[in-house]
Amino acid sequence: MKLASLKSGRDGRLVVVSRDLTRATDATHIAPTLQAALDRWDLFAAALHDLAEGLEHGSVPSFRFHEQDCASPLPRAPQWVDGSAYVNHVELVRKARGAELPESFWSDPLMYQGTSDCNVPPRDPVKVASEDFGIDCEAEIAVITADVPMGVSPAEALKYVRLVLLVNDVSLRNLIPNELAKGFGFLQSKPSSSFSPVAVTPDELGAAWAGGTLALPLLTAINGQPFGKPEAGEEMTFDFGVLIAHAAKTRALSAGTIVGSGTVSNRDPDGSPGRPVSAGGRGYSCIAEQRMVETIRDGKPSTPFLSFGDVVRIEMKDRKGHSIFGAIENRIVQAS
Repeated sequence: MKLASLKSGRDGRLVVVSRDLTRATDATHIAPTLQAALDRWDLFAAALHDLAEGLEHGSVPSFRFHEQDCASPLPRAPQWVDGSAYVNHVELVRKARGAELPESFWSDPLMYQGTSDCNVPPRDPVKVASEDFGIDCEAEIAVITADVPMGVSPAEALKYVRLVLLVNDVSLRNLIPNELAKGFGFLQSKPSSSFSPVAVTPDELGAAWAGGTLALPLLTAINGQPFGKPEAGEEMTFDFGVLIAHAAKTRALSAGTIVGSGTVSNRDPDGSPGRPVSAGGRGYSCIAEQRMVETIRDGKPSTPFLSFGDVVRIEMKDRKGHSIFGAIENRIVQAS
């Protein structure tokens, strides 16, 4: 089942979307918003699944689905917590500045709590006050949970995954060092993120979803040029069960909590840092990682961060080449 929120009010209007992303049908007679559906999932899920089947068979009213009409699936979410499940990414960050990776990073996930009160629609611009902030994209996978009890185990945590989606976790790299130096985490350096037009139930992903990982390439393009195509199912040190359990260690999570994977990242087959797509590699899911590799290789970075007017596109396709979640496509613009 594929669900989306069309732009309407602050919380969107719930629709069910066809598997090929061409048609949609109104679902507000079942639940007015996706958040309402998540709050009472056990009550509404069966009816939504029936509606999805009706849409596939042409037995319910439908209309043309346009991704640009979408808000984020949850225009405002109760919580957004983002992990760093791909330790290769963290290792590169530290290596570029000559620091060793603590052994604990392989057993205890990093995670921060970001903003979720005004998620950027998938085809809307990302507004930033200044290019001097070091504007970067981060292509990630995320899950939306049901109510999760405090202290849940990683194995049990996967039972609470309701939906899967993609994220552009916007980062302002030049603001990060001063914030982290204060020892109190991100705030200004992590503005609102943008999420894919469509969120899908795990069963929709078939064999690609297994053990809390999504084994498909995550595609990033900048200004129409391929930038990254890492395999999301490889080198994910912490699966979503571990990430959810980490977030719920000392608190319950409410329905609608979004948990992110962190930047998807792969090494080269020989264990060396990944190569750009242009050099025959899988590329990167964020500019910072390419800059790290350049620093390690050349002593300094040469790839600039994003500028006003640049367009970032993030998408995932199945093995037959069909888009699963629709595409995030954000133009970077100056905030007025």
